[in-house]
Amino acid sequence: MNSRLATAVVGLVASLAISAAVHYVTGWFVFFLAVPFVPLLFRGLRGAGSDESEGPGTPPTPRTCPECGFATTDSEVRYCPRDGTELR
Repeated sequence: MNSRLATAVVGLVASLAISAAVHYVTGWFVFFLAVPFVPLLFRGLRGAGSDESEGPGTPPTPRTCPECGFATTDSEVRYCPRDGTELR
């Protein structure tokens, strides 16, 4: 079992335990789901064309704005800070 799946299972079990405790104490059905654990499951599922899939040691390809020419090699920047156009 990988660590992401284990974290999600622990989060789900903890959420159900909290829900059961709230129901026992108050009599109300409250379903507390730990939504912050959900992105941990999908952390490694990025597109095959992203800069992170190129592997270590390879320089990231620059992405440019087709409107103004802004360019960056930062994989976190997806949109042009000048006009909001998606970088290509």
